[in-house]
Parts: sequence; structure tokens; C-alpha cells
Amino acid sequence: MKGINKSRFNVFAKHSPVAYAIAVLLAYCVVAGALDVSLVFAAFLAGFAVVHKKRRLFSEALDAVGKVSFAFFIPVYFAIVGLKLDLTRGLSWWMIGTFIVGSCVVKILSVSLAGHFAGFRGLDLINLAVTTNARGGPGIVLASVAFDAAIISPEFYTTLVLAAVLTSQMTGVWLDYVLRRGWPLPTPTAVHESVAADEGNPSAA
Repeated sequence: MKGINKSRFNVFAKHSPVAYAIAVLLAYCVVAGALDVSLVFAAFLAGFAVVHKKRRLFSEALDAVGKVSFAFFIPVYFAIVGLKLDLTRGLSWWMIGTFIVGSCVVKILSVSLAGHFAGFRGLDLINLAVTTNARGGPGIVLASVAFDAAIISPEFYTTLVLAAVLTSQMTGVWLDYVLRRGWPLPTPTAVHESVAADEGNPSAA
């Protein structure tokens, strides 16, 4: 696909990159539909097919498509996700509480351990662990794909969606608290300096 994108004979991509990007996406969706594969994977692969770092033409086209998606299609998608939720029969408080607490503990501890070895310390380490604990949109997409494939039950689907929403909200609350207290957030320079200091002093760990 990258060869087709870079081909000098690809007049469509040169003169109308936005239309070309959309055409590639629709083509992948048609193939996925014919093979009975989730359209989420089709869109994911289409993005890889169009992206080319050395060509700014496609970068601008993807930015234009992305603006339309964030303004219209993504809100519609999350509305559809909400319609699939069954908050009466598909709600298990025991499952929700156990999963959210267990997954948060495992995620925060594992990220904290990895961040410590990467050179993060103190508040920077806490911020890293809390922010990476947010499931966000990818968590909801994964739950939707698994539910549509009948891999998970309605109760677990509701649990995954609520976990994605609640962990994202918790991250926002924590970062808002950090900023209101005037505490510094980690910067790339600080991270590099921390890693360099640890490399120069093996006993620091």
C-alpha cells in the first residue's frame, strides 16, 4: 500500500489527498465487511496504510479527516456505545467494584515499578501511574469489539465501559488537583535528567 501511496501515477492522491484517504478507509471497510471482520480493525489498518511520515500531503489530509471525526463521528460512536449499555439487567455492582479496584491496583503498581526503573521519582512517579491508569477511549473500543463478537457478557461489557469512564475521570480529578496546588508536572527535560543521573550513579536505584 505504501508503494501505491508514493507512486507518481497515483493522481488521485496528489490532487485530492482527503478524498484518497477516505477512499482507502472505505475500501478497507468493504473488505472487512466481506470477511466479517470488525470495522474497528479495518479503520486501524487503513490508518497505517495511508500514514507516510515523509509526505506532508497525507498528514494534512489526515488532520482534516480527524477534525471531522472528532466533531461528528466519535460522539455518535460513543452515543451508540451508551445505547448498548443495560444498566438494569446488565449491571453487577460486585463485578464492577472488584474489577475496578483490582485492575487499578495492578496497573498502578506495575507502572510505578516500571517508572522507578525508568528514573521517575516522587510526584512524577505518582503522576505517571495515575495517568496511565486511565482506560479512556481505547478501553471502550476494546469492550465494544469484544461484546459485538459475543466474547464477553453484558455485565462484563458494562463493567469495562464504566471502568474506562471512571478511571479517566479519576485521572482528570487528580491532575486538576495537582495543577491547583501548583505542583509541577513532569517535563521531557526532567525525565532525561533523571534517567541520566541514574545512569551515572548506579547506586541511586
